[in-house]
Amino acid sequence: MPKVALTEARVKALRPRRAAYNVRDRKLKGFGVRVMPSGRKRFFVQCQHQGERVWKILGDAGEMEVREARSRAGGIMAAVRRDEGVPLDPEETVFEAVAETVFQRYERIWKPRTLQVNRHYLKKQILPRFAGRQIAEIDGQEVRSWFASLRATPVAADRSMPVLSVIMREAELMGARPESSNPCRGIRRYRRKGRERFLSDDEIRRLSERLSAHADRFPRQVAVIRLLLLTGCRKSEILTLRWADYREGHLFLRDSKTGPRTVWLSEPARRILESLDRTGRWVFPGPGAKGPRSTVWLDHVWCPIRKEADLRGVRLHDLRHTHASIALRQGETVPAIGRLLGHTAPETTLKYIHPADATVRDAAETVGALLGQGTQLHLDDASSGGSSE
Repeated sequence: MPKVALTEARVKALRPRRAAYNVRDRKLKGFGVRVMPSGRKRFFVQCQHQGERVWKILGDAGEMEVREARSRAGGIMAAVRRDEGVPLDPEETVFEAVAETVFQRYERIWKPRTLQVNRHYLKKQILPRFAGRQIAEIDGQEVRSWFASLRATPVAADRSMPVLSVIMREAELMGARPESSNPCRGIRRYRRKGRERFLSDDEIRRLSERLSAHADRFPRQVAVIRLLLLTGCRKSEILTLRWADYREGHLFLRDSKTGPRTVWLSEPARRILESLDRTGRWVFPGPGAKGPRSTVWLDHVWCPIRKEADLRGVRLHDLRHTHASIALRQGETVPAIGRLLGHTAPETTLKYIHPADATVRDAAETVGALLGQGTQLHLDDASSGGSSE
């Protein structure tokens, strides 16, 4: 984040970018200006005191001079150090203003893709209902009514609710809502038919046959699909692989969905990687080798292969489910499967495990055989008049 001595001329010269960015003042630590993609510029102050982070918008750079903004920032930081708190005015506690402050705070917490998705739901689902309202006035009944209005799009509803809940929770910490007043608490998500799917042995055989048939024409796409099945990795993790990530027979993912992790590769997976030409930093380089390949590039081949293998409705992500199910059939434990998939919570792993009917049938027979012996002995005793004492 750049630091300059902010002046009227320098603030005016700042140009918008595709994403919002901050320029901090060199004269007063914690004071700066935020430039939005729209071109709007807003002065802010940010500081910490006793573990609490304070972020406050001071005003629009088009309406406030740098000197005035810097003076207000200094006064606020002094008040924070004296434990006097930061006063909030009605303009700062309107819903969209609080939401923007929360998103600024979470820029370093959420991954870029998560931030992008959450902004989408904020813009499309949340702001149309709550923009212009004082955030303290929004109650549980209003949130339930909003959630019910989204019943036709349950996925959007379920993904928007956590975003709204985070905004409300942070509003409490900012003093814009009373403590323990989150109106999203207790609202149940929509029940949706699970999209989880795993391939049977016969479906894996058909898929393998079609992959082999297309391997000469589309070697790299076929390699990606095979790696997805052999490793249980996410699509993005394989598409963005760098050769530097592959060493000592493992993949060392520097930034997966759950953070850095190691992927232990089987011999077939290692053979696939070793068979690929190393033409640059990316394992699957895009045009010009400036970046990795895209999902569109992969889907262009996956869709016809899926159709030829008669796997209608199967997603590439379902290969990850299949990897987990096969591990379960081979006797691996939930913690071990969780490590294979890069999960941090066992609850997440359980959602990916789908034992096949044959596995469930065998388990039932095994349990029945063990428990049936004791039951039969009890029945035999009962038929002979019970035990003599």
